[in-house]
Amino acid sequence: MQDLLDKLALCIERGKSERASAYPPEMQNEDGASEITIQLLNADVHPNDIVLRALMPAMNRVGEQFAQGQAFIPQLLISARAMKASMAHLRPFFESGVAVHRGTILLGTVAGDLHDIGKNIVGMVMEGDGWQVVDLGVDVSAGRFVAAVAEHPQCIVGLSALLTTTMGNMKDCVTQIKASSPATRVYVGGAPVTEQFSRAIGADGYFPDPGSLAKHLAALIKPREQPTG
Repeated sequence: MQDLLDKLALCIERGKSERASAYPPEMQNEDGASEITIQLLNADVHPNDIVLRALMPAMNRVGEQFAQGQAFIPQLLISARAMKASMAHLRPFFESGVAVHRGTILLGTVAGDLHDIGKNIVGMVMEGDGWQVVDLGVDVSAGRFVAAVAEHPQCIVGLSALLTTTMGNMKDCVTQIKASSPATRVYVGGAPVTEQFSRAIGADGYFPDPGSLAKHLAALIKPREQPTG
């Protein structure tokens, strides 16, 4: 069974979503993430094991390559797409309670900013890491974040901004979220964002890539204190 898990991890790393996928060329006419996930489920491999032993390691490796400048946005996108093909088969198990979520994370691009590629990649990586992702979309006001936090007690919030002109709206979001729910952890990310800026606006941290955020949360939140949405 480990062979199948390794094949699934390779499909995620290389971006092979399904058998019909033309990319990557050297894997044409081979099963992709979708087909292999079905095979694993049919073999009674638990969804948690598929996530922990295939999806997470694969996306962690891609994330590390990205952080080291050995992979770029297109590779992240195709890897995330392959992971999404796998998660399409796993999601019903999470929704039914058969598989266990780490917790709930709210994601959104702040008001005035319509960029969503980075946010979408973070969402797919976090979902593959066992989180329930609530994507609020783009151009999200501080009020919408506050309302969403109220709907998902003990959630974690991820704010995204790609423009220097919209970074200031992150501070408003952090301030209002902390005012209504002081214990809620709020993390920020995006091309112009820095750790110094994160500290200045009172956020709980900045992460340059989704893999580092996933690792931070895995170390920070122990099983007995995992948030539930």
